Amino acid sequence: MESVLLYILGVLIILVGLVVSIGLHEVGHLVPAKIFGVRVTQYMIGFGKTIWSRKKGETEYGVKMVPLGGYISMIGMFPPTAPGERATESTTGFIQQLSTSKEPARRARYFDTLVQDAREASADTIGAGDEDRTFYRLPVWKRIVVMLGGPVMNLILSVVLFAVLLMGIGTAQSTTTLSAVSECALSSTAGRTTCESGDPQAPGAAAGLQPGDRIMSIDGETMSSWEQLSAVIRDSAGDPLSVVVDRDGADVTVSLTPLLTERYVYDANGRPVERDGEEVVQDVGFAGISPTSELVQQPATAVLPAVGDAIGGVVNVIVNLPQRLVDTAVAAFGPGERDPNGPMSVVGVGRIAGEVAALDEVPIASKASAMLGILASLNAMLFVFNLVPLLPLDGGHILTALFEAVRRWFAKLRRKPDPGPVDSAKLMPLTFGVVIVLGAMSLLLIYADIVKPINLFG
Repeated sequence: MESVLLYILGVLIILVGLVVSIGLHEVGHLVPAKIFGVRVTQYMIGFGKTIWSRKKGETEYGVKMVPLGGYISMIGMFPPTAPGERATESTTGFIQQLSTSKEPARRARYFDTLVQDAREASADTIGAGDEDRTFYRLPVWKRIVVMLGGPVMNLILSVVLFAVLLMGIGTAQSTTTLSAVSECALSSTAGRTTCESGDPQAPGAAAGLQPGDRIMSIDGETMSSWEQLSAVIRDSAGDPLSVVVDRDGADVTVSLTPLLTERYVYDANGRPVERDGEEVVQDVGFAGISPTSELVQQPATAVLPAVGDAIGGVVNVIVNLPQRLVDTAVAAFGPGERDPNGPMSVVGVGRIAGEVAALDEVPIASKASAMLGILASLNAMLFVFNLVPLLPLDGGHILTALFEAVRRWFAKLRRKPDPGPVDSAKLMPLTFGVVIVLGAMSLLLIYADIVKPINLFG
């Protein structure tokens, strides 16, 4: 029962953290919009039916039933139809390219309707006297600031959370204190993990090493880290080593002779290295000992690299998203396993958080560290994902504003009239398509996280 409650607590912590992150993302849009004088009619957390709201000044603040997103409503998101131009003829460019003689007229009319409905909905938000408080009338740089505010807020949150995690709690690091000593020596390719009669005794057990021993030095060289200790053992197969350990406060010297055995080669991310479809192995020295781990606080200089690594990981997922989604679908509907480094939905993230919270014999500090790491990575994901240059994402609005700036610069350079704001309403068909794709992707990931969840704990 306690494990179930801890699991639910872990899920709730991540859900609340995600809602707070989304809320602050929207604050990042809200504050500069109000500073620049744009009329903001709504600030909402979630989607669907409103379950609570309160109006303060000219803005309604509220929470909706599905707290997995948010938005602010600014008046005049799209410019009106150009003077003298008929509304039904305003869909040029992208729409005209789709409305060729080879395309059904019904599709062209449908796209025209999308564009016109978006433009009219935007015009309906502008009340008398608010014509100068519209979003589209802002200078380009102010529109970019408003749209960058949300992602930047998530970036700041990620930095803060990583700072608390690394500098306050610390990260788990292997120590030179032993947690376990294997009874027998098995190669990585043995295909089993239990000892059988006839298996050679592991060098650590043969030397008399015990769990709790702290390795102080090897052949007179002080051991300050597990990495240093492991390197000596790997390079000393067949060579007797004089090992000094601290056992219950007393120094004990033992003779350890590492055994030459096959071990898998792993990359920097802890994944087996493959060559020609097979996992690579190498012959190295083996002692059959395992380290304990402890939380070690990191310096401030470790924070930004950690944020950078998180951002780089998200960028890698997005760049390879089509193939990763195919792999996810194949695993979800087939017998294969999910890639632990692949994309997942909020359902999968919540499940992992619940499993972390319910782990037995894990210190609370380690669980808190894992939770902060999840939230910090989520905010790094929100930062990167919202900058993807596609509407309706923030990056799409930023790209539109930059295109307008370039177009006006070229017009000025050629001494042509100011072309005015970009009619972004014409991109509504593309926006509609992006929403459909994102929705389908979300459904696939949620389904995969339910029927074939990513297993990080064996």
